[in-house]
Amino acid sequence: MGGPSNQPNPSGSGDAPEAKLRIYFLPNLLTAGNLFCGFVALTKIVEANLTPDASGIVNWMPIKLALGFILLACIFDLFDGRVARMIGVESPFGREFDSLADVVSFGVAPAFLVHRVVLADLFPDHTQIGWLIASAYLLCGAFRLARFNCLATMSGGGGGKEFLGFPIPAAAGLVSSLTLLVIQMNEKERSLGNWNYMLGAVLVMLSVMMVSTVKYPSFKSLGLRSRSTFLKTMLGALVVGSLVIFREKLLFYVLPATFTLYLLWGFVRTRVSRKLRDDVEEDQDEDEDEGTGPTAGRP
Repeated sequence: MGGPSNQPNPSGSGDAPEAKLRIYFLPNLLTAGNLFCGFVALTKIVEANLTPDASGIVNWMPIKLALGFILLACIFDLFDGRVARMIGVESPFGREFDSLADVVSFGVAPAFLVHRVVLADLFPDHTQIGWLIASAYLLCGAFRLARFNCLATMSGGGGGKEFLGFPIPAAAGLVSSLTLLVIQMNEKERSLGNWNYMLGAVLVMLSVMMVSTVKYPSFKSLGLRSRSTFLKTMLGALVVGSLVIFREKLLFYVLPATFTLYLLWGFVRTRVSRKLRDDVEEDQDEDEDEGTGPTAGRP
């Protein structure tokens, strides 16, 4: 009669406000660009004809384009989180969408590419070994992304200034830039020769490093609003200018060197002085004081 109604609430949520799914345009547009680049890379790998022509030369152009799209996906992935933090938005949707895009662009595409270019010729009599190595890389990358997402939802578990395990975008960037360098050095050869063994070993090593417990800096404070000294700014400008002017000669060497240094930094960062580590990592405690921002949800 005059008591509370026993009728169920149509909304099923009582007086609590209805939760809304937040999807922010610009960061997710960049993530969509990442996913698009991964898909285009896969189509170029499938279209590639690696059979030598009458003169014994292989047409590596589709593979080069695929490698270029994977590296372009790395750029999209680098900026989606920074843009999200800059405009002050955070969304679980962005974290999940970013991980799904990363699995395609930095997991499926590099694994398929290295299998097509390297592993298929490395074990011609035992093709299952090539499948195993490529699939191990993909599975380890997916495991690393899932672990990151789980840690990010835990209090203090993830999304801070350090990554647990080698990030999958950096792994894809390293194997892609190395493959591009090897192709550039052997473009007029019938095959990549002994370099195949090196690329196969790199893929195995990266698989292990992605699921390792080695910690890597996230460099999230190195963004559009980060502060730096005059000397660092000038050196950065000179490096960028040199890459633009001599890109055809330097870029093939600078990219693999950069990703390799990042890989090695995870091993030596705990053995160097705190001042040197803060200088290299741009003193990320300063960024933590400003708030972790939405990039906390983006691996």
